[in-house]
Amino acid sequence: MLTTILWFIVVGAVIGALARLLVPGRNPIGVLLTILVGVAGAILGGVIADALGAGTLIAFVFAVILAALGVAALTTANGRGHGGRWHGRTRRRTF
Repeated sequence: MLTTILWFIVVGAVIGALARLLVPGRNPIGVLLTILVGVAGAILGGVIADALGAGTLIAFVFAVILAALGVAALTTANGRGHGGRWHGRTRRRTF
């Protein structure tokens, strides 16, 4: 079980790093956050696949898909309305 979790961490880190390289333009989140979201998505995908009783290959596919979707969702959600940068909080308009 421990080796499986370690594999999901490695897969998530690789997916997060690849997503960082593949997204064009300036990324609104940092490198570490991108990799951490990839790791969290991979672990979550592996846990879901294990709960469904899927095999190792299906668990790997779930891990890759959820890691990629998590990084893509966070990158696009934080890039909107902040001038291309994520400040960690919402900006208030002053009139």
